[in-house]
Amino acid sequence: MNGRSDLDGRAADQPANLAENRSSAAALEVHGLACAAGRRTVVADVTFAIQAGETIGIVGPNGTGKTTLLQTLAGVRRPVRGQVTVDGQVLHEMSSRQRARTVAMVAQDERPPADLRAGEVVALGLTPYLPPWGAGSPHEQQVVQDALATVDLAGFADRPVHRLSGGERQRVLLARALAQNTPVLLLDEPTNHLDITHRLELLTLARGLNRTVIMALHDLALADRYCDRILVLHNGTAYPLAPPATALAPEVVDTVFGVRALRVPHPETGDPHLLITPREPAP
Repeated sequence: MNGRSDLDGRAADQPANLAENRSSAAALEVHGLACAAGRRTVVADVTFAIQAGETIGIVGPNGTGKTTLLQTLAGVRRPVRGQVTVDGQVLHEMSSRQRARTVAMVAQDERPPADLRAGEVVALGLTPYLPPWGAGSPHEQQVVQDALATVDLAGFADRPVHRLSGGERQRVLLARALAQNTPVLLLDEPTNHLDITHRLELLTLARGLNRTVIMALHDLALADRYCDRILVLHNGTAYPLAPPATALAPEVVDTVFGVRALRVPHPETGDPHLLITPREPAP
């Protein structure tokens, strides 16, 4: 990976050791997974393996099941069939507390309670490690402050949530997930509501975390740039998990999204960038 955040290695089973001795990343495997929204199965026969520390992108047109798949990987939804394992343990057989120590998720357009302060929202990420009624130690407060600073919100701990912009709320929720410090982090459209500066900073941060990151993205160019491998969802199934150049090959992008994709070198760095343009009209 490309770096380390200030929170790497933090959190343990007891509050006194919250910042110590946690596994930083975990391998995740999906076997014959089918996921449903309500009574409708939206994606089926999904099988892939993610190495510890990879940054994975999930892309697909609206309605193809990106959010439903992420919620199943988080344990929020139970699969119709198949299973998810994290370091060999079946996710949906874990207790709620064990699962909360394993996988953290930032949902799309999630709105924390308006009467909370930003620091209180972030502190919710520490809940899986606390004994009953245990909270508020100086060490835990420091974890909250560090998490906010990591997402460029230093000094926001006492700011009421209802006074935050949409982008600031999104970063508070990411800080909560960082404080939760799980080996697997799931992000559903994490760049929603963010300006371009914080959008790029967030994706750089996600790549730099020493943990396994899986994120659904609408922007194919960002997925191509920041993800190690990409899973493309289309018509209820998934293409094989593959590096960006293969997953977002021109013929795939044309079939799935109905647009043209061209990989071009950056004029200054020479790094490949994905250029998306409308499909040319038929003559």
